[in-house]
Amino acid sequence: MHRQKSRRFLSQTVMIAIAAATVLASVPILAKSSFVSSPKPAASISQATTTGTIVDIASADKSLSTLVTAVKAAGLVETLSGKGPFTVFAPTNDAFAALPKGTLEELLKPENKDELQEILTYHVVPGAIDSKSLKSGPLKTVEGEEVNVKVENGQVTVNGAKVTTADIKASNGVIHVIDGVLHPPDVEL
Repeated sequence: MHRQKSRRFLSQTVMIAIAAATVLASVPILAKSSFVSSPKPAASISQATTTGTIVDIASADKSLSTLVTAVKAAGLVETLSGKGPFTVFAPTNDAFAALPKGTLEELLKPENKDELQEILTYHVVPGAIDSKSLKSGPLKTVEGEEVNVKVENGQVTVNGAKVTTADIKASNGVIHVIDGVLHPPDVEL
């Protein structure tokens, strides 16, 4: 009798552990952390624009104009204006300017549209993830590969690029401005 109770207890414990692991595996990056939000949104992004889509908000911010140009060249305006929700790690103009000479111009050419789409979708994660919900670890992008998020001493980095402005709310997600251009492991910039 004692052996049956032990087996039943063990069986129930294993089932609970499997269920918990399944839930945790399906939403690992959404686990709460003690991260304190990065600086407030830039002054060039007014609170009124936060009712627009990700593309609307990025278009209203002069520091993201190169990103908007790239999104248009890649044919992703409709997608990033869609329902979402999305989390976008948005490189600034300075981030694009730091790429090797001629890289951006080459990527913006129509014949490189597929590669540009691959790079830009690597900056997008499904779901609206605010900075308080980010934690260190891998995060799967829309492109299919993972980025590595690191939260340390109140600073968030994504593949080494710093989040300089966090939690810019949009009607279809959230934008975190970063100081670098991310690229999938199989793409060299």
